[in-house]
Amino acid sequence: MIPLYSQLPSIDLHGYDRDYARILINEFIDDQYKLKQENIIIVHGNGSGILKRMTQEVLKRNKYVKEYKIDNFNSGMTIVTLKRRL
Repeated sequence: MIPLYSQLPSIDLHGYDRDYARILINEFIDDQYKLKQENIIIVHGNGSGILKRMTQEVLKRNKYVKEYKIDNFNSGMTIVTLKRRL
């Protein structure tokens, strides 16, 4: 059986500090928007919650993000829907 999100572009932030992860998220979103991707995955893990909170802050401010939500089955990842590129 193929995992539900295995075909979506994703970025894994494990091992990165908050400042570098912020840069990586914005670059990843920019790239995926240019490639006309509609949905992407950001894996931030659970841990102490620092990367999770920072990820949500970045997504809230990014002009290409339409909506985002924590995955129902894995709270260590966020599913992001990007705005459509014209």
